[in-house]
Amino acid sequence: MPPAERRERILVFDVNETLLDLDTLEPFFARTFGDRRVLRRWFAELILYAEAFTLSSRYASFTDLAVAVLEMLASIHAVSLGPNDASELVTAMRHLPPHPDARPALGMLTDAGFRMVTLTNSPPADETPLDNARLGDFFERQFSVDTVKRYKPATPTYELVAQGLGVELARLRLVACHPWDTLGAAAAGCAAALVIRPGTAALGLDPRPDIVGTDLLSVAAKIIATDQ
Repeated sequence: MPPAERRERILVFDVNETLLDLDTLEPFFARTFGDRRVLRRWFAELILYAEAFTLSSRYASFTDLAVAVLEMLASIHAVSLGPNDASELVTAMRHLPPHPDARPALGMLTDAGFRMVTLTNSPPADETPLDNARLGDFFERQFSVDTVKRYKPATPTYELVAQGLGVELARLRLVACHPWDTLGAAAAGCAAALVIRPGTAALGLDPRPDIVGTDLLSVAAKIIATDQ
């Protein structure tokens, strides 16, 4: 079968939760806090403080923020962290497994002729979480907000990708499972596709993603049918 004709649209994937399964951190939070549900509060607070740093014109790496929020929650819950708990969490964050639909969906999009890159809040590394999950080969580049020292959904993070690829923002489509991320991309001038992962839902305010699906496979099929 001849290779598919290259599409004009370039797909920009969020990494954490969209491609990689954050729920595998639940055992750490169950052991540390006695409640696996603290994972969701920790991640929500992590995103909150990442955005707070950006709005305050400050920057700390996502890894440092992750540890600081862990320590803050330990103080709130009157939990004593062990000497290795922070490093255990950081290591686990770097080795998240892919969602079951990630590899087949990425394969579909590759076969359909899409160029694909990633844009993550996580800092760059010699071996990224995406590489450790054996998904890195699907992407021509991995962008990190660390370059511009601002977190998504700030417009400069999406501009970073467009400038790095030498294209207009309108040629990009962000694919993410976070409505705040698709909102930021759409506001910056990108197209956006929202993956509804368990515990998430679409936000009923504009700017909205023009593609929404209940898993990455259905979103990939809609992208293939929509984007040239």
